[in-house]
Amino acid sequence: MAWFKRWRSPGKEEPEGKPADAGTAPLEPAEPPDETSTAKEEPGSGDDPLPPPKPEKAKKPEEKKKSAWSILRRGLAKTRESITGLFSLGGKVDETMVDEIEAGLYGADFGPETVAELIDGEAGLRSACKEKKFSESGQVRDYLKNLLKDNLKRRDNRLIEAETKPTVILVSGVNGTGKTTSIAKLAHRLTSEGKTVILAAADTFRAAAVEQLTIWSQRLGIAIVTGEADSDPASVAYRAAEQAIEDKLDYLIVDTAGRLHTQVNLMNELAKIRKVLEKKIGGAPHESLLVLDATTGQNALQQASNFLEAVDISGIVLTKLDGTAKGGIVVAINNRLQIPVKFVGVGEQIEDLQVFEPDGFVDALLDSSEGPD
Repeated sequence: MAWFKRWRSPGKEEPEGKPADAGTAPLEPAEPPDETSTAKEEPGSGDDPLPPPKPEKAKKPEEKKKSAWSILRRGLAKTRESITGLFSLGGKVDETMVDEIEAGLYGADFGPETVAELIDGEAGLRSACKEKKFSESGQVRDYLKNLLKDNLKRRDNRLIEAETKPTVILVSGVNGTGKTTSIAKLAHRLTSEGKTVILAAADTFRAAAVEQLTIWSQRLGIAIVTGEADSDPASVAYRAAEQAIEDKLDYLIVDTAGRLHTQVNLMNELAKIRKVLEKKIGGAPHESLLVLDATTGQNALQQASNFLEAVDISGIVLTKLDGTAKGGIVVAINNRLQIPVKFVGVGEQIEDLQVFEPDGFVDALLDSSEGPD
């Protein structure tokens, strides 16, 4: 049976002979650990601990909107630079320009299906160009922006919320995608909105992942349920569900193992966690998020297809957009998998997990201006 521990402040010892409570850290904010004591990640895991969250001054709604747009724009800089040059002022609007835009979209990993629709579809750029709808390159960019926005709005990308507390979010993804740090960022976003959150460290096969998530639970002042190394991940998820119900919390976020997605045992493990959660909380997990690394491009689509065999994925968290010139993978995932991208990671800071908004994404991707309209 898995063992659990409650984190205590330094210097306070548990009385001898008295067992620790069932594995949750206190809900009240805990003092962050010494910055020299960080989790040791396994080589190649890619989930380096985030820097500690910084206190923020209250912002007006319009300031928050502009800040979010700026963060997204910064994260998409490499992709934007690879595309916007195609719409340079004075460029001649003809078949050659359309061909160059087509090549640019392929280079940014928009994917063949999406590129075909944007360029050669009934309302695509090629037919619009032949109908002489454009007199200058800026109009071509605006036309492409509208096509992309319409495309991305076909699927609802809002985070699902259960009718009855708690909402259970199951998070999957292979090692190195930024899964553990994305969970910390998501928990921060939810608590910043006034929601109560508990974490389940069900990646019991990787001690570094449990340690890292535990450190973040302390820094964010939220509860976490952990289990003994190599213990049954489903038991950790079950106990966390019990705690979420008992404490009447808003959200339970469950981290899962990130070993190779081709392993049959891992797929069976994910399916078991789903069954355990559903048995304890009706309809759970209400949201199943898959974390993918944007820098892997089309390989991310293959990962997603494999996970779909074991888990009914309802949304994608696409990380590391700030490290790639292939931001078009966001659109490719929406189209090919028919699964909405719900969050995008555009940096290493705690606030750099952005809600995916089609209009803001396309504007940040293709606009050369310095701020939102």
